[in-house]
Order: sequence, then C-alpha cells, then structure tokens
Amino acid sequence: MSVLSDFKRLDRSQRNTFIAAFLGWTMDSLDFFLLIFCVKAIAQDFHTKPSEVLGAVFLTQAFRPVGAILFGMLADRYGRRPVLMFNILSFSVIELACAFAPSLTVLLILRALFGLAMGGEWGVGSALTFESLPTEGRGTISGMLQEGYAMGSILASAAFALLFHYIGWRGLFILGAAPSLLVIYVRAKVDESPVWLAGAASRAAHRAGEGRAMAAAKLLAFLPTFLFLILLMTAFMSFSHGTQDVYPTFLGTQAHLTPETVGLIGVLYGIGSIAGGIVFGAFSEKWGRRRAIVTAALLAIPVIPLYAYGHSAITLGVGAVLMQFMVQGAWGVVPAYLTELSPAPVRATAPGLAYQLGGLVTSWNGKAQALAAERYGNYPAVLAITVIVVALALAGLAMLGRESKGSEMSAT
Repeated sequence: MSVLSDFKRLDRSQRNTFIAAFLGWTMDSLDFFLLIFCVKAIAQDFHTKPSEVLGAVFLTQAFRPVGAILFGMLADRYGRRPVLMFNILSFSVIELACAFAPSLTVLLILRALFGLAMGGEWGVGSALTFESLPTEGRGTISGMLQEGYAMGSILASAAFALLFHYIGWRGLFILGAAPSLLVIYVRAKVDESPVWLAGAASRAAHRAGEGRAMAAAKLLAFLPTFLFLILLMTAFMSFSHGTQDVYPTFLGTQAHLTPETVGLIGVLYGIGSIAGGIVFGAFSEKWGRRRAIVTAALLAIPVIPLYAYGHSAITLGVGAVLMQFMVQGAWGVVPAYLTELSPAPVRATAPGLAYQLGGLVTSWNGKAQALAAERYGNYPAVLAITVIVVALALAGLAMLGRESKGSEMSAT
C-alpha cells in the first residue's frame, strides 16, 4: 500500500498525464478559494454583507453542472486533451476579469461564468487520468489527484496571508490568472487518452442507427447508478463546502483572528487535507472504496469540539487540520469511484455531471450558513450541526452503493 511505489509504477507519459490533471484541478481550486478568503474584504469594498458576497459561491456552483455537460460532451466527442486545455484557459481568463469588476453585480455574473469553466475541469481531467493509468494503485492515485483541490486551497491561503496586505483582493485575482500557463505543459507533455483513441471505431459505429440503439440501451441501464451518484455527490459537496466555505469568515469575524493567522490556518488544514486524501485513497485499495468513505466520514464527528468550539488559534487550527483530514480523506476516493462506475461513452460527462449536480443541490450551503450565523450570532453551532448531519448522511449513502475497486476501463 505504498504511495510512492504506486506512483513509481507509472511510465513517463502516465506521470505527465497525472501531473497535468492534478495541476489543472489545483489551479481551478486556487481560483475558487481566492474568493472564499476575500469575502470580508469584497463585502467591505462593495459596502454589503458577507452573505451577499457568498452569493457568488452559489452562482459558481449553480453553473458548474452546465459546464460539466458542455465540456464533458466536447471531451467525449473530440478528445480529453484539447478540451482540457480550452477549459484551463477559460477559467483563467474569467478569473482575471473578476479583478476588474466595478460592482458586486458584475462580480456575481463573472463568478457564474467561472462556474461554467470550473464545472468542466474535474470530469475531463479525471477521465484523461484514469483512462491512461493502470488498474492497480488506482485508489492511491485517486487520493493524490483529488487533493489538487486541497493544494489549491493551500496556495490561496498562502497568497492571502502573504500578499493580501500589499495587493488587496483585486491583486489576488490577477494572480489567479496564472493557471493559463499550464496549457503550455499540457500541449507539450500530455498524450491523448488511449481509451478514447481506441474507441474511435466504436464511436463511428455508434453514429449508425444500430450503434446508437446499443449506446442508448447501455446508458439507460446506467441511469439508476447515475442518480445514486448525484445523491452521493450532494452529500460529498455538503461535507466539503459545509466545513470550508464560511470557516475563514468565522475565523475572521467571530474568532477575531488576523488575516495572516486565518491564512496560516488555511495552509495547515490544506496540508491536512492532502494527507487525508492520500491516506484514505491508499486505504481504499485495501478496504474498498465504500469502507474508506464511511470510515473517514464518521471520524469527522469527534473532531467538532476542536474545529468549531476551540478557544484559541492553536486549538481551532488543530481542529481544522483534523476535520479536513477526514473530509478530504473521504473525498480522496471520489475520482476513482465515479470514473470506475461510469461507462466509456460518457466517462468525461457522467462523473463530472454527477459531481457538479451535487454541487448545484448544495449551492446555497455557504450563504445559508452565513445567514444563519448572522441571524443567531453563532457560527460554531451552525458548523457543528452541519458536520453531524452531513457526515451521517454521507456514511449512510456510501454503505448503500456498490463496490467498484478493480474495475477495468475499456473503450466500449
């Protein structure tokens, strides 16, 4: 169950593919979390409440399913690699435009467009990765890949802690356009998915009447699994966003910590997230996907006293690290699990769409938490209740799913 040995097993082309997908998700996450850390500053700049700014999170999540369909269908038809490059360019340009938003209304519109681009990256990157990698060690690679999200939060936290005082939130958004440079790496180093290339003849047959009928029958049989994945991802999204989106705001407004301290805690719990994803991703190779998810979800509940009710920056920081270790531990299984359960003709569309539809269902989560906390003046209670309800729901749903460890990828 060695993480290093699983990674060393990859050849150069496979490593380049993994690195590209990991960095793509990292940069996407960076651009998302820059707004999360700047909520208080943006609210002050536009003379409004944090809950109003968090409406941008709702719009981002609401438009992510549209992006998953758009970019996923393009990737299923034209290939994973070119669509991934276009996707990365899209969210980078939109992030740059956010830096020059003259009003909250314009910023909200731009964050909706950002949601389109963000919605496409995960599904396309996951399909490209898992269609290119060997079956053995897939859970470990899944845990590593998903933690690009945590790495993005670390970079956003560090940028906020080190640079916010000097360049403000607009300068941070300009910095967020840097992911566009990743396109150069993808173009130079990354090969197209071998499964997608092998399926060229099959896709040609599907364009004939008999092929379309066979494809339709297979996708109809997949529908119950797809609906289950949407429910599962709704619980997953509530687990991550419910523990992350208002947490920096809580640390700044109710715990009264400085931006430097908030940023430092963000870096630390980002590191905890990466460790959790890798550890439980590796465990899923031994235990199976479901057991790894259930274990991580339930272990988040005992962390609540430190995470939400800590009386110092140290105890809150320890709680945040442990909480995100468990949250992202469960999440580390997701890329492999969703990809393994999805048929080849929609492997770039279905996992990403289920992922983003789960985000749509929970898109009001951050704003609702902020509104409840503002009304009752009690962020800790809101955070604690969220963790208990969502962790139990996620564990219950995971137990109902079917195991997928060891599933073979194919072009048909």
